Amino acid sequence: MEFRAKRGDFLATLYWTQGVVERRNTMPILANVLIEASKSDVRLTATDLEVGVRGRLDAEVSGEGTITVNAKKLYEIVREAPEETLQLKRLENDWLEVKSGKSVFKIVGMEAREFPQFPKFEKEQLSTVPANLLREMIEQTIFSVSVDETRYSLNGVFVEEAGSGKIRMVATDGHRLALIEREIGSLNLDKGVILPRKGLAEVRKLLEGGGDGVVSMGFKENMGLIVKDDVELFMRLIEGDFPDYTKVIPKDNTQVVRIEKDELLHALRRVSILSSERYKGIKMELKQGQLSISASNPDLGEAVEEIDMDYQGKSLVVGFNARYLLDVLAVLETGGEVEISFKDALSPSLLKKGGDDGYLYVVMPMRL
Repeated sequence: MEFRAKRGDFLATLYWTQGVVERRNTMPILANVLIEASKSDVRLTATDLEVGVRGRLDAEVSGEGTITVNAKKLYEIVREAPEETLQLKRLENDWLEVKSGKSVFKIVGMEAREFPQFPKFEKEQLSTVPANLLREMIEQTIFSVSVDETRYSLNGVFVEEAGSGKIRMVATDGHRLALIEREIGSLNLDKGVILPRKGLAEVRKLLEGGGDGVVSMGFKENMGLIVKDDVELFMRLIEGDFPDYTKVIPKDNTQVVRIEKDELLHALRRVSILSSERYKGIKMELKQGQLSISASNPDLGEAVEEIDMDYQGKSLVVGFNARYLLDVLAVLETGGEVEISFKDALSPSLLKKGGDDGYLYVVMPMRL
C-alpha cells in the first residue's frame, strides 16, 4: 500500500475518527484507524463497536492495500507535518511510514483483518433529512439524556414517527424530559428506536456549520446510519423499551408565566452562583406581577433577584435544580419568550418556547 495525499484533506478526514476510537483499550485494535487505499481514493475508518465513522478523501494511489495504526498518534503526526503533501507507505511487519518534507515517521501498525466490519446499507434504506433541523432536534434533547448506566434505556434519545411527515425525539433522565417534533419527512421506522448519546454527539459535531444542506439517514436491524458528504457515521441502537413519556407530561398546569428567555437565563445564572455546588437548588416565588428567584447556602450566603412580568395567578413557591433550567434555556434560540406553567410546589412544571408548538420541556421540582 502506497499513496500521496494533501495534508489538509487527510487531517480533515482523520479528525472525525478522534471522538470515536476506543479510549479504554479493551481491544487494542479499537484504538486504531483503518486505512484502505483503492484505485483513486483512501478511506479511513474508526469504531468502538458502538459508534463508527468512515471518511474518504482523494489521493494518488500507487499501491492498493490496507493497514491499521494508532488513530491519535497518526492525527498528531499529520497535524504537525511540515509540508502540504504526505506520502504514506506500508512497510514489512505492518509498519506504516509517513513522509512529509524532510520528516519521516514510522509507526507500528496491526493487520487490517482483525478490524471490525463496517455495516452495509443499501441506498433505498436511507431517507434525506434537512441538516439544520436534525441538528436542532439533537441539540434540544441530548442534554436531558441520563448518564446513569444502570438505566440503560435512558442513555439515548428516543426517535419515532409522529405522523404527517413529522419525527419526534424524546430524552429523559428521570428528573427532566425534553421533547421536540419537526417535519423532516419519514424515516421508515415501524417503531421507535433509541439512539446512543455518544453517537448523537458525533452526529451533532458532523452537522456543525453545515448550513442548509441535507444528510441521509436510515436504520437497519439494530444499526442507524447517517451520511453527510464523504463521511458516514453508524451507531448501534440501544436495546430495551423507552418508558411511556406521555404519562409525565402535565396536562392541567394552570399557573402560567410568560417571561423573556434571555432575562430569565441571566437571572438564573446570577442567582445560582450562591446555590449549593452539588444540588444547585434555587427557589422561584410567583406573586402578582412579579417573579422572585432566590438561592440560599449557609456556607456561601444568599442571592435574590426580582423580575417584573405579567402574572395574575395565585402566589406559589417552587424549588428547582437551577442546572435543569439553565440547560434548556441555553439551547433554545436567543430572544423571544418562554412560557412556564405550574400546578403546585410538588408537581412537574412545563416549559415551552413562545411560538413553537413542537417543543416542550418537563422539569421536576425539588424540595428545599
